[in-house]
Amino acid sequence: MDKSKALFTKAKKYIPGGVNSPVRAFRAVGGVPKFIQRGKGPFVWDVDGNRYLDFMMSWGPLILGHADRKVMKAVSDQAKKGTSFGAPTENEVELAELIQAAFPSIQKVRLVSSGTEAVMSAIRLARGATGRKKIIKCDGGYHGHADSLLVQAGSGVATFGVADSRGVPEDLAKLTYSIPYNDPETLEQILKKHAREIACFILEPVPANMGVVLPKKGYLEKVRALTKRYGVVLIFDEVITGFRIAFGGAQEKFGVHPDLTCLGKILGGGLPIGAFGGRKELMNHLAPEGDVYQAGTLSGNPIATAAGITTLKQLRSHGFYKKLNSKSERFYEFLNSEIKKYAIPVTLNRIGSCFTLFFTERPVTDFRTAKYSNVKRFARYFHRLLAAGIYMAPSQFEANFISDVHKPSDLKQAGKMISKTVRML
Repeated sequence: MDKSKALFTKAKKYIPGGVNSPVRAFRAVGGVPKFIQRGKGPFVWDVDGNRYLDFMMSWGPLILGHADRKVMKAVSDQAKKGTSFGAPTENEVELAELIQAAFPSIQKVRLVSSGTEAVMSAIRLARGATGRKKIIKCDGGYHGHADSLLVQAGSGVATFGVADSRGVPEDLAKLTYSIPYNDPETLEQILKKHAREIACFILEPVPANMGVVLPKKGYLEKVRALTKRYGVVLIFDEVITGFRIAFGGAQEKFGVHPDLTCLGKILGGGLPIGAFGGRKELMNHLAPEGDVYQAGTLSGNPIATAAGITTLKQLRSHGFYKKLNSKSERFYEFLNSEIKKYAIPVTLNRIGSCFTLFFTERPVTDFRTAKYSNVKRFARYFHRLLAAGIYMAPSQFEANFISDVHKPSDLKQAGKMISKTVRML
């Protein structure tokens, strides 16, 4: 019996679409989603007992792999002491200290319960601190499902080909400018005309929710210079890139420091958590010190912070990123050699341990070029890999991730299967 199919049928009776986050429904690729029962190391097993080499890694948080021994012990130890207090804990202070050490641009930080909440709060803070209403984002940039940001969004919204979500008031949507990524000229034009109305420019320094897209040389530096010149708050959404492409995220790798940073994913070691932080003169506008209100009963949850502390301590060990990025690069080099050898019409974008294989021969540098991808070919590719025991993100417009526990032999075999699969499409 196909237990995943039976569970999906049952789930649709009680849960909209049968899932609690839209991309999980496999609408972009067709078929029935696999219901996962457990994970260990680089593998997951579904309820029917099938094992998959996992490149989704819970959409990025599991840089140490599934059920890391030290993280599991930290979670267990904390759970025995209590799951939630709604009061300050030592864990919160220790995690905040680790975040500040990783991100010099963060002088103060506020913990929340998700990446969406971090972004929503950072934008409210930017508006409150500047007294301005409008914001700028990038086409295809997905920053969670807060109303102001579901305008030309990526991730699941791109998967379904929806530019704007119903339920977002038109008057609120009008407060958001959406411009192409990697296009400083358009940013400058808007700032010249409207800077006095604009509170912030939010972007993923390395987008991952339209698929992985790299910043052109000098782009982030130009963005930083322009926002500083016009007095606009620069927010880096590093929910995915933070602690992933370097311990200090994209801002460490590229040497560009924003005014505010949003974090999540890896920060919680697989548990729900988020954070936003930045210059203290901005952060001091938050209640109870200032008049920008933000709160959360489960913010700084002791179990999530325990998992986060244990994860970050392992990541900051000597040579961690060098080892992870080195084996990732060997995997990419093999794929690129196969693409060149067989003239396969795809484009591989990658940085550190994140990658996307776009089904287009054109270079992908923004959301417009990402959408040249052949999503029907991607769907066939996804299902053939799934049948071969390889679990990729079920959307063309997402990133895939390599973890510390993916062995070189795992990656070698996966690379061969990916090459074979793409050549057969």
